[in-house]
Amino acid sequence: MWIAYAAGSALFAGVMSILAKIGIKAVDSNLATALRTVVVAVFAWLMVFVVGSQGEIASLDQKTVVFLVLSGLATGGSWLCYFRALQIGNVNQVVPVDKSSTVLTMLLSFILFGEGLTWLKVVAMVLIGGGTYVMIERKVAGPVAATGYKWLVYAILSAVFASLTAILGKVGIVGVESNLGTAIRTMVVLVLAWLIVLMQRKQRDNKHIDKRSWLFIGLSGLATGLSWLCFYRALQTGPVSVVVPIDKLSILVTIVFSFFVLREKLGWKSLLGLGLIMVGTASLLVP
Repeated sequence: MWIAYAAGSALFAGVMSILAKIGIKAVDSNLATALRTVVVAVFAWLMVFVVGSQGEIASLDQKTVVFLVLSGLATGGSWLCYFRALQIGNVNQVVPVDKSSTVLTMLLSFILFGEGLTWLKVVAMVLIGGGTYVMIERKVAGPVAATGYKWLVYAILSAVFASLTAILGKVGIVGVESNLGTAIRTMVVLVLAWLIVLMQRKQRDNKHIDKRSWLFIGLSGLATGLSWLCFYRALQTGPVSVVVPIDKLSILVTIVFSFFVLREKLGWKSLLGLGLIMVGTASLLVP
């Protein structure tokens, strides 16, 4: 069942990237992240009350709370970097770098959780890493060229924080109802995102956001909430080293949508890299 949840997480995460790219086109990326997180928080707590797990808050031990908070901070860092990279770079540039967190997560799960590192997983990591490398565009043109490689720095930081999110989240959700764990982490992200907005004095910029941007920011928040709920449910019952790569298949959904919706070009290198990533991920599902 955890495989189905991981697949659902990938689907919603892929849709979220496209919706967010459209929504943040004319909006400060940090403000857009903070606004999206409000939607995610409302949705996450709604699910908590639907399943009736709110009563478990009082019984959470200190270790669980600490790791949920740390995971939330890592998520916040990943989001802020990811959406900044997404704003100044093309989707089919940023997403492959962000998804490279898969390899780091698999290595950390082996070191910290003792999850078996078989030859098949090693091959999978090589394929995923190689596919990511091939997909990174080294020559950019148009408006993106003016930003140089700033998008790459933000995308790499996003990948590192995303890996830490999965590792810390795995520890934090042990013995915790997954919806409740997601809701608590979301509140940490919400506080972090709005602190940064307030420090930059961007909070009043929301008056200049048009209706179309509001719509896509809201939809991307809803897609994020659904992705999170599926991801942490899968993470609670499945191995980190397999759940995370399946979740990262959202790259397929994102790139397909970026081609048809955003009209971003998809060259042979991107297709080759995407193929390597998919083969590497699929190999992890072999018994």
